[in-house]
Amino acid sequence: PWLTLKMREATDAWLFLGPTVAGFLIFFAGPLIAVVWYSLTEWNLLAQKSIFVGLDNYEDALFRNADFWLVARNSCIFALGLVPLNVSLALALALALSRRFPGVIIFRTVFFAPVVTSAAAWAIVWKFLLQGEAGFVNQTLALVGIDGPNWLLEPDWAMAAVIVTRVIKMVGLNMILYIAALQAIPRDYEAAARLEGASEWQIFRMIVWPLLGPTTLVIVVITTIGSFKVFDHIYLMTGGGPENGTLVLAFYIYQQAFQFFDIGYASALAMIMFVIVMALTVVQLTLRRRDT
Repeated sequence: PWLTLKMREATDAWLFLGPTVAGFLIFFAGPLIAVVWYSLTEWNLLAQKSIFVGLDNYEDALFRNADFWLVARNSCIFALGLVPLNVSLALALALALSRRFPGVIIFRTVFFAPVVTSAAAWAIVWKFLLQGEAGFVNQTLALVGIDGPNWLLEPDWAMAAVIVTRVIKMVGLNMILYIAALQAIPRDYEAAARLEGASEWQIFRMIVWPLLGPTTLVIVVITTIGSFKVFDHIYLMTGGGPENGTLVLAFYIYQQAFQFFDIGYASALAMIMFVIVMALTVVQLTLRRRDT
């Protein structure tokens, strides 16, 4: 009877875990193993011929192909521009909208609406807004005597334009996370600090900001991962140009796989991006544990 009961419990456990395990194997572990294998081969999608080449694709990316380091540099610039701007703007909006006042729901909805807007539609609309003299942005600047650049066709401005439009698109999600964290902070802490004569800045720096640490870590991690995976904005707004100035890693992988049909090299690039994102996540988690 004891063995039968134990076997029954094990069977029930596997029935509950089965769909999750199957989903993990089919949609994560399986594709990951496939990509690792493809990265060790020279496989042309048109010719449908696969040759095992070992680590040649990795050596080509890291040591023989100068384009990879240009792409890596662009990806880092994109992440370094997007993450601080997104996080700081999300925190500022959350601080302004975390407390109740007339119309607060409307403001939250306005800032969150771009998150649920189609990324393709968002990128296409901004591409028209950021055109040269015919674009709405430059026409607005002309009203105050400013001659705006052709934002998406000048190397010095294209990356900044894509970063800003991406921040506006996604900042609402981080804003909601910060609002939830701010509302979970007991008001007794702030009240006690005010009784001791603390200023609003001191309350934020010494009480609010430390308590937001776990939420900030989550936001920074998911925003960093998202910044390295950006594809739609690059594809629809700049196509990696001008002069490869916005050619980031995710779009470069797409080019190699579906324009040049080099699946093996594209898979090696995908594994390199996976390692980079994983390393950044581990570093951020390690730094957070060290601070706590």
